[in-house]
Amino acid sequence: MPAPSGSPPAGPRLRSFFLAHYTGPLLTRDTGTALLGAVARGDAAWRGSLDLGRSTDEALLQADGWLWRGRHYAYPGKLKERTIYWWDGEEFAPASRFSGSLIKLVPTEWGAPTFEIDGIKMLPTAQASPFEDARRKVALIEPRGKWVLDTCGGLGYFAACCLEAGAACIESFEKNGDVLWLRTLNPWSPDPQAPEHGGRLRLAHADVSEAIGQLGDASVDALLHDPPRFGIAGELYSQAFYDQLARVLRPGGRLFHYTGSPNKLTSGRDVPREVAKRLAKAGFAAELALDGVFGTRRNTARR
Repeated sequence: MPAPSGSPPAGPRLRSFFLAHYTGPLLTRDTGTALLGAVARGDAAWRGSLDLGRSTDEALLQADGWLWRGRHYAYPGKLKERTIYWWDGEEFAPASRFSGSLIKLVPTEWGAPTFEIDGIKMLPTAQASPFEDARRKVALIEPRGKWVLDTCGGLGYFAACCLEAGAACIESFEKNGDVLWLRTLNPWSPDPQAPEHGGRLRLAHADVSEAIGQLGDASVDALLHDPPRFGIAGELYSQAFYDQLARVLRPGGRLFHYTGSPNKLTSGRDVPREVAKRLAKAGFAAELALDGVFGTRRNTARR
């Protein structure tokens, strides 16, 4: 395999997306119940995680509220299952938005949350943490030292794992502004402005099906493609889009395309095999892997 390019992708860059990350407490029904239980017992303090398992900290309990990291918060009211709450400046509000679709950050037993669009879970969580699931997929493209294209950023777990694995740069796109807002609340989502990342994550609020045309030929070393379901974003499963993926990926570059495992009996389609065939036509040596398709860009021209 050719060595990583080591230089920025050719062609114009889209403007990066920056929005300050939330630094206040996050509550679930379990953490809220534990906090209120400590108040009921008359405890002076409660110790636990207020950032979805990223750390453990102490809250000082008072009659009119509680102190955490030097700030005062009111006690929460009734908290619902499968909901994450953030402090909106006046009260604890659900981490959700509705603008045509209900988009919601959802807790998991693993700490790292998933998210839902109109009740449909966007990340697998049944067998492992969605973060660990992303780490296994990212390992397939061997991102160390590479320029990686992350087509559909979501909560940023692919990007976070690429940063962790030593990628030189991640060019990440996300079309949905509400999903980008959820990222700012989620402590598991990487912050492009965090000093420890050294500017290696470049996040754009853009539709990759349109923006990919601005990337140069053979300008990235590896690809991660995690689109919404076929019924929602069919253009991201099209032959024309796969041709674009082949164009921007250097020969020998690796790709992982998440497809999930839709039930063939109910859908009438074998989506992973359809994807593998289209990728092969675009110029990839493609095979089924994990819950998607793994591909390597062939050195020869597209057939």
